[in-house]
Amino acid sequence: MAGKKKEVSLQMAVTNQEQWDEMLTIKGLTVADVYQQWCGPCRAVVSLFRKIKNELGDDLLHFSTAEVDSIDALEKYRGKCEPTFLFYGGGELVAFLRGANAPVLQKMVVEELTKEKKVLEQGAERRVVRDEGLREEEDEEVIDNEQSDEDVLVPASKSYTVAIIKPDAVAHGKANEIIMKIQEAGFEILAHEERALSEAEARDFYQHKAAEPCFQELVQFMSSGPCHVLVVSRQEGADDVIPAWREFIGPADTKEARRDRPESLRAQYGTETLFNAVHGSDDSDQASRELAFFFPNFRTTLGQSGTEKDPVERTLAIIRPDMARENREEILLRIQEAGFTIALQKEVVLTEEQVRQFYSQHLEEDYFPALLQNMTSGPVLALALVSTEAVQRWRDMLGPKNVTRAKDEEPQSLRARFAVENDPINQIHGSASPEEADREIEFFFPREQTLAVIKPDALEEHREEILEHIRKGGFTISRVKETVLSKEMAEEFYKEHRDKPFFTQLVEFMSRGPCMLMALTKENAVEEWRAMMGPTDPAQAKEVAPDSLRARFATDILQNCVHGSTDRERAAIKIHFVFGDIRSEGDVAGDVQGQESHNPAPAVEEGQAQPSGQSAQEEAETGSGVTTPPQEVTPSAEHAENPQSSQEGDAAGSQSDTRSDTHSPAGEGKQTPGPGQSELQAAETQDPGDHEQDKETPPP
Repeated sequence: MAGKKKEVSLQMAVTNQEQWDEMLTIKGLTVADVYQQWCGPCRAVVSLFRKIKNELGDDLLHFSTAEVDSIDALEKYRGKCEPTFLFYGGGELVAFLRGANAPVLQKMVVEELTKEKKVLEQGAERRVVRDEGLREEEDEEVIDNEQSDEDVLVPASKSYTVAIIKPDAVAHGKANEIIMKIQEAGFEILAHEERALSEAEARDFYQHKAAEPCFQELVQFMSSGPCHVLVVSRQEGADDVIPAWREFIGPADTKEARRDRPESLRAQYGTETLFNAVHGSDDSDQASRELAFFFPNFRTTLGQSGTEKDPVERTLAIIRPDMARENREEILLRIQEAGFTIALQKEVVLTEEQVRQFYSQHLEEDYFPALLQNMTSGPVLALALVSTEAVQRWRDMLGPKNVTRAKDEEPQSLRARFAVENDPINQIHGSASPEEADREIEFFFPREQTLAVIKPDALEEHREEILEHIRKGGFTISRVKETVLSKEMAEEFYKEHRDKPFFTQLVEFMSRGPCMLMALTKENAVEEWRAMMGPTDPAQAKEVAPDSLRARFATDILQNCVHGSTDRERAAIKIHFVFGDIRSEGDVAGDVQGQESHNPAPAVEEGQAQPSGQSAQEEAETGSGVTTPPQEVTPSAEHAENPQSSQEGDAAGSQSDTRSDTHSPAGEGKQTPGPGQSELQAAETQDPGDHEQDKETPPP
């Protein structure tokens, strides 16, 4: 109990606005760990704070935890998933840090305490900062920056470069001094923005240095605090700005800069190679990339917007049952040859009710009974296609809706070439407009939530890489909690496996260190996340899905780095267990209410309680809210051949369920889709609506 009291006294708990206001009046430096109510404060740094406090023994250093949900002043931090630490002196924000980076955090605490003591004891000026992570302020700045970027037109003949005043120079209060020296040297500053890079942004910006040994340290440094980003040019008619700027800032190695170029910025303000105060583009190509990264609305007088590509669209294609049976591979090949990306793919058996819902505007047409019979005669293949002008391009490929007209007028069109003899119904559907495409895609690929878990074996080493894969896969991290599961919580979480032989081993493993639990949102999130994870057994993952997370980061079947739910129902149960009530848009949107004929899931994680004799895949398909009669589904090979893999997955499945927005492309039942195939942005949650009408034939 003594240890517990010590922890409480180390960090003052702030849970309302009144306590927050009182905290700001405390003399000295206060480091506040601001957190979301659903995940609690960052426990991983408590021992670090205690160590710092014991080593410094300074009464002017204070630590606190602040729950953003109940403090009005921290409203803009609500919904943030990343650990955030705010440094206050004299009631003012003097520094901030996102991410639990222990070395950087310790360094900042010591440095900011030293600065605050100088303010209190020597009357030094307190440097106040603004956290650019605040949503409202950030939005206002983006608007201002966009307006200013569009107002500043750079002649095409005028060269420019991107300059960054790095966090070390900003932290030492040298930014304004450096800016003055830049202007005095004859450079023009065309745009200027103060911002704090996230780790993901820093990693993306410096991706060309990814192979260098100091890359991770560089990323951490550049995301450790605010920096100033400038677009620098020279007077018209002057020489190329890039070599002039690089000469002005000096060599990257500060020792070399002080020896050879003592007047350069890096010689004056840098301390070592990484902490060298300023950045400059290497060449014009890099300058263009960096300009697009920081100032996407910046334009030259030639109007770069005129050279921009047409926006990418998506459309829904439906391959009706006869064609799906006979010509599936050929039509998929033609789609790919035409330049479309198949972002989402699902084979599904529709009920009469679902067909009536989808074609609600065609119920009174003469052709509808034939269309209804056709659409319920077997599995249809639904595809979300992506390309520029996807809607019109796909409709042009299809040809007229009337099969006879298609044969007479456009014999090379898909509807003419793949017409079924004596069948008046065309074999392929296409959305009539981008708006209709969104509604139809939402019908077949509703937004979902799934529970994802980064397990203890992977969290420390591969956290950022896994999170980056999640973001690039189009998932939204709707909820997140980083915690060490107690034995009791792990046992409760996996209670349906209490009688299984692996239960004790699983509980001990999952409670041995921190794990990260996330609710992910995307269209068909459950299947998308499972495809990204790969098979439960890492050895199998390396063979069949070498780019999957488990192939790259897992050790063995138990320590397989990540977990995902097997179906939406289980995901909802586990998300509720972890986070409480969360309502997904996918819950309100109608499911593609069809019995899906899925490919075997990449990893059959059967952690959730399942009826005897029913495979995880069967349960996933029958328990997902589908309204059609059950259809026979063959259990996946992995489940049949590797029961241990299935059991571990089940157990893991009960621990983490994620919310998902996308569906992984599904092929025939024999094939397993590759991970990360869906790059499609989530559709708006809308009811299926208008479909094009044609008195002669069913909708395309």
